[in-house]
Amino acid sequence: MKILVCLSNVPDTTSKINFTDGDTKFDTNGVQFVINPNDEFGLTRAMWFKEKQGATVHVATVGEASTEPTIRKALAIGADEAIRVNAIPTDGYFVAEQLAEIVKNGEYDLVIAGRESIDFNGGMVPGILASLSGMNFVNTCISLEIEGNNATAIREIDGGKEKISTTLPLVIGGQKGLVAESDLRIPNMRGIMMARQKKLNVVEPISASKATDDVKFEKPAPKGQVKLVDADNIDELINLLHNEAKVI
Repeated sequence: MKILVCLSNVPDTTSKINFTDGDTKFDTNGVQFVINPNDEFGLTRAMWFKEKQGATVHVATVGEASTEPTIRKALAIGADEAIRVNAIPTDGYFVAEQLAEIVKNGEYDLVIAGRESIDFNGGMVPGILASLSGMNFVNTCISLEIEGNNATAIREIDGGKEKISTTLPLVIGGQKGLVAESDLRIPNMRGIMMARQKKLNVVEPISASKATDDVKFEKPAPKGQVKLVDADNIDELINLLHNEAKVI
């Protein structure tokens, strides 16, 4: 089985986010980037298939040279080969078209992507990629088993879970639950040293559509000051809720 894991290079959740050029561009200065958490669950599941079923695991990302530490980490975790499309990921459709070209050329049986990235939260890429590649698709996937050409997946739906049987080739949009958080891997020194000798292919982007434009970014409004009311002063609390908060 040949697996492609799609990786997105996203800001660490502890990073302070700012914007430039009139709030139209993301400011990368001083920001630490990591593997998108939803993708990391998928990468860990792919490593399980490699170790238990002898799968070959490739990873791919769309981004400039600054994204290479992210995919090098995936190689250090155990991926066999990495592909970087040398382009700025302008929007989800553009990214999906680039990844679809990799899938076509690589003849992959299983493509694992995160259901969404934690920076833009678009949630578009896995579904568009499956459509462009003509592959079966399961989104919000929290469990995946493969036997031969058959796949059994469990996905989250409103109010519960859904069990699905399908066949390869398959694209999944994975998320938390695909593996236990305790199973997520940290590269060890041996893995880091071996990653330096693994292939990292840099390919130029194909001509592709850009379906959307970012007009402006805006941070959430800061929270207002908190007023503390003595537990015995019920009248004041009712007055504030009625006249200031206007919720009663």
